[in-house]
Amino acid sequence: MRDFVEHALDLLLKHDMAGFAGLWAEDGVLEFPFAAPGYPARVEGRDAIREYLRDYPNLLDIREVTAKTVHETTDPAVVVAEFTVAGVVVATQKPYELSYIAVITVEDGEIRRYRDYWSPQAAADLLGGADELTAAFTGGDRG
Repeated sequence: MRDFVEHALDLLLKHDMAGFAGLWAEDGVLEFPFAAPGYPARVEGRDAIREYLRDYPNLLDIREVTAKTVHETTDPAVVVAEFTVAGVVVATQKPYELSYIAVITVEDGEIRRYRDYWSPQAAADLLGGADELTAAFTGGDRG
């Protein structure tokens, strides 16, 4: 599982969002338990996840993983990854650094469930406000 997490983070660093989304099972789920109002709390299916992540590199230029810890659990299909990524906000060229915790369930080499815990308030502060955060992740910026 550690290698799986390493591979996933490597795809993010390479801005390969199609490859990252390709890690999900056809019917896999991406969940955001701390989703802010107006922000999607759940994205279902590999194709929907691919579409959701498509423009991520146009929003955030992730340049490095500054911290990473992978915790194995009593369930061999579940891993908890704590990581911090750093880069720049593309629109403003301001520095970006945010920490995440992901609870990832992998079966048959594919993500079945990825619960992404991060602070919407911290992300909004980095992106210039709650409206910018919501627009960035709900298609408001996608024209």
